[in-house]
Amino acid sequence: MAKRVVEITAPASVAETLIALAEQNGVDDVFVSHSKEQSEDLARCFVRMVCDTSKVQAISDGAQAAVEKGAVWHLTILPVEGLAGPELKKETPEIVPTKQEKRAEFFARLRGSTAAREEIMLEVTKGAQVNADFLTLVVLSTVVVAVGLLNDNAVAVIGAMVIAPLLGPNLAFAFATALGDRALMVGSMVTNFVGMSLSILLGIFVGTLWTGTLDAPELLARTHPSYDSIALAIASGGAAVLSLTTGVSSALVGVMVAVALLPPAVACGILIGGGDMEGALGAALLLAINIVCVNLAAQVVFVWKGVRPRTWYEQKVSKAARLNNLLMWFVLLGILAALLVFLKP
Repeated sequence: MAKRVVEITAPASVAETLIALAEQNGVDDVFVSHSKEQSEDLARCFVRMVCDTSKVQAISDGAQAAVEKGAVWHLTILPVEGLAGPELKKETPEIVPTKQEKRAEFFARLRGSTAAREEIMLEVTKGAQVNADFLTLVVLSTVVVAVGLLNDNAVAVIGAMVIAPLLGPNLAFAFATALGDRALMVGSMVTNFVGMSLSILLGIFVGTLWTGTLDAPELLARTHPSYDSIALAIASGGAAVLSLTTGVSSALVGVMVAVALLPPAVACGILIGGGDMEGALGAALLLAINIVCVNLAAQVVFVWKGVRPRTWYEQKVSKAARLNNLLMWFVLLGILAALLVFLKP
């Protein structure tokens, strides 16, 4: 199982609580150091733990609960590339688990290991910010997609899919919904809108200037969505979040290619600029299907993996937001599925 190093810097008064927290969660190793301060108010402690990835969230939540409000503290989560040394002998008394504990353990194994909430937050917020880097990636990847679509160059289209600047805001929105984080939710929506609008507008500009025909197979392939498109988008969205929550970022590259939010957006713009409104409608429908399915699958996986806020009140708020958004995505998916029937040639 994957390991993590958890480092906590906090007031010295909570050192014993953090040690007890480490023992309670069965960490592989724990190290404690105290600062040499004469005043107890200024005294600090440094606690370093090595544990399974599945234990990080419980340790993080326990540490936040132990530290007094207003106190200065920091928690850092680091990946472990390798381990050496003898295993610690853990003296665990033989306790017969209750039925409720057995049930909880069964569902925990079924969910598998999940990265800590803080790790996922740090990862998804990177793709939910409108800055020069994001805008540059959108522009460059749009140019690559446009060249690939108009010249029937599948390699160029796949290259732009790997860049996938529009996947990040959608994953951030799904994660924000799981936590009930309105600020992140709004930020990801704005980022998604800006990215989509920019790619479509650039596509319209390219389509207006293009003097050739709009019959390249790569371009036309984005104008005929089907029920296969729904299945692909749902599976890809689920795989994207699963790779994110389990820390297997290497699998995300393949998911970026499968989700493909940018090509239909650019195709829609090119066809609008070229005057092919029927083809543009098909590309817009494919884009909508991908967005809805990715968000729906992402939220289902977040629920399955048990990603939720720390406090009871935050969990209550996030539950309402999660249910409302799941209902909204299901309704939108039903509408899009119905449109596939009516718009089928």
